[in-house]
Amino acid sequence: MTFRGWPAEALEFYEGLRADNSKLYWTAHKDVYDAQVLAPMEQLLAELEDEFGTGKIFRPYRDVRFSSDKSPYKTAIGATLSGGGYVQLSAEGLAAGSGYYVMASDQLRRYREAVAEEAAGAELEALIAQVVKQGIEVRSRERLKGAPRGWPKDHPRLELLRNKDLFAWRQWPVGPWLGTAAAKRRVVEFLRATGPFDEWLDRNVGPSEQPGSRS
Repeated sequence: MTFRGWPAEALEFYEGLRADNSKLYWTAHKDVYDAQVLAPMEQLLAELEDEFGTGKIFRPYRDVRFSSDKSPYKTAIGATLSGGGYVQLSAEGLAAGSGYYVMASDQLRRYREAVAEEAAGAELEALIAQVVKQGIEVRSRERLKGAPRGWPKDHPRLELLRNKDLFAWRQWPVGPWLGTAAAKRRVVEFLRATGPFDEWLDRNVGPSEQPGSRS
C-alpha cells in the first residue's frame, strides 16, 4: 500500500501510552498500534528501500532489566535503514537521524585519528557545516570536558575530538503534513542531506571489530 503519512490516531495512541504505560492500555489499543502506527511505518520503509536500504523496526517493548524506569513500552516507534539512517514517530512528531549514535573504543580511536588528520578532519568540518546550513543539528550524546588523553589541548579541531559519538538529528513538530505523503518527503530530504556526512563516518570509522559489539 502507498504511504500516506500517519493519522491523528497514531499520535493519540502515543499520548495515551505516555499517560498510561501499562499492559492494560497496550492490550486495549493494540489494534490502533498495528493499523495506525506500525502499518504506516512499514509502508514508509518499503518506499525508502530502493534508495536507502532495508528497514528494520525496533520492538515496542523496553528492556527494563537494568533500568530504574520499569515502564514496559516505548513511547515512540523507531526504525533503522541498512543504508544508514533512522526514523522515529512519537506524540511529539516525526524525527530522523543518521551517523554513529554509539561508538565502541576501536571506532572512537579511528574517529579521532581521522579528525586529527588534516584532509579528513577538514572534510568533516565542511560536511557538518553543509548539514547545519540545512537546518539539521549535528551533535554528540557524550563529550569529554577537555582534550582526550594523548591529544594536544590546542588542537584546531579539539571540539570534534572531544566527542564520544557523532550524529545528525532533526525533529519536526506535529502538523497537518504528518498525515500526508509530505512526511516521506521530509525524511528523504534529511537522508539525502546527511548522506555525505554518513559516508565520511563509514569510510573513516566503520563498524567495530571488537567481539560482541553491535556497531
